Amino acid sequence: MLNGRREEDRRIYERSARLILLMAMRDVLPGAKVRFEHSLGRGVYMTVEGVRLSAETVQTVEERMREITRQNLPIVRSRITKEEAAYRFSLAGQDDTVKLLAYRPYDFFDIYTCDGYSEYFYGEMAATTGEIQKYALRHYYPGMVLLLPDGDFTKEPAALSDRPKLLRAYKEAAAENQICGCENAADLNDIIEKNGMRNLIRVSETMQQRRIARIAEHAIDSGARMIFVAGPSSSGKTTFANRLGVELEACGCKPVALSLDNYYRNREEVPIGADGKPDLECLESIDVPLFCEQLVRLLDGEIVEIPRYSFKEKKREAVTVPAKLGREEMLVIEGIHGLNPKLAEGIPGGYKHLVYVSALTPINLDNHNRIRATDARLLRRMVRDQRTRGSDVEETLSMWDNVRAGEEKYIYPYQELADTMFNTSLPYELPILKKYAYAMLHSVRENSPYSTRCQRLIKFLHYFLDSQAEDEIPPTSILREFIGGCSFYD
Repeated sequence: MLNGRREEDRRIYERSARLILLMAMRDVLPGAKVRFEHSLGRGVYMTVEGVRLSAETVQTVEERMREITRQNLPIVRSRITKEEAAYRFSLAGQDDTVKLLAYRPYDFFDIYTCDGYSEYFYGEMAATTGEIQKYALRHYYPGMVLLLPDGDFTKEPAALSDRPKLLRAYKEAAAENQICGCENAADLNDIIEKNGMRNLIRVSETMQQRRIARIAEHAIDSGARMIFVAGPSSSGKTTFANRLGVELEACGCKPVALSLDNYYRNREEVPIGADGKPDLECLESIDVPLFCEQLVRLLDGEIVEIPRYSFKEKKREAVTVPAKLGREEMLVIEGIHGLNPKLAEGIPGGYKHLVYVSALTPINLDNHNRIRATDARLLRRMVRDQRTRGSDVEETLSMWDNVRAGEEKYIYPYQELADTMFNTSLPYELPILKKYAYAMLHSVRENSPYSTRCQRLIKFLHYFLDSQAEDEIPPTSILREFIGGCSFYD
């Protein structure tokens, strides 16, 4: 029985709902091509080629989905040869999947079939369509959103979450990928095979740097005295903040760095979470009164003794660091709670420029199989944890669900408050991360509670070719924060 509290069960539920949607599209809008793009709240946003969507059209598709659900049709997995799979998908007009199959390292291929419709999804599916009862389909121009329940599959689907800034950031990322010519995994593999990876790295890094420069200019023009940089784990906030500081200096505005991590309370003062452990993700784990007091004093031009926190000792160090903010200087404050209004609620908005930073992975395996941004961030964190902390994969995975729960509660609700959203994902990064993460994932034992998750990550990494162009990645790249060789602090 699927349980909405388990991450892998939520993935199964979503994949199965997407299969039902594709079956309904086949019946209602034959010839239309769906591309699943990215998450949008508790929904999945998708675009459709070959038809102009309207609220009425989308409602008709949803009604057909409900008929398929009521029929309780079996979803059957079968194994066929790679050649047969390529033939079937070619007949169905799914050229993107045919291209993907060319890079599959195995001769066999598992497909799921329901009511004569066959599809590939990396990961398990529900046994029947009747298991997927709660969902909704909504028109969201120019595409549509498949809405799913939030944590309990017996409850109604979550409401449509209007997040225009996040959607704009995803669209910008997709446009950059189109410029680079890599929207799907097979496109990226083609670039690697044609020795184009070095140029892709150069172009990707240049586009990202141009966006950072625009943020610096926008912040200065706004008259702000401080920039808050916030975002979920493994987004590259620290490297972004450093690069933003360089751009500010290039504009004649000297940055003064401030990390919220140094305002953590001593471990015995941190609130206890539902799991009985200190909740390091909650805002109350930060000494907000001290932070706000020192922020005001810095704005007044005073010298302030900034605390230093030792994660090894789990408490503040005895020494402090003096800091002062001059007239031509700007604070750059980095930390996961940077967008929370309670963090600096006594300071008018005009003094602050808010930047939300995340790895919004826009590249898919194929049109029907998106790669979740959370999976890309998890790979980043695995690689960094092993390199900097000596942590094995299971140790990282043991913390990941709590980290994700903290993001849902303390970070995502404030996304749209940001003045700017910055995507740290790079179109070339997955083949690079594969080099480090692939063996780590294979080291996880079969009876591990994290085995299913690791196998899912391995499945999509299978499709990416190895790249030998890592030396082309500049030392200031955000990816260097995870793989090593970052000139800011390595």
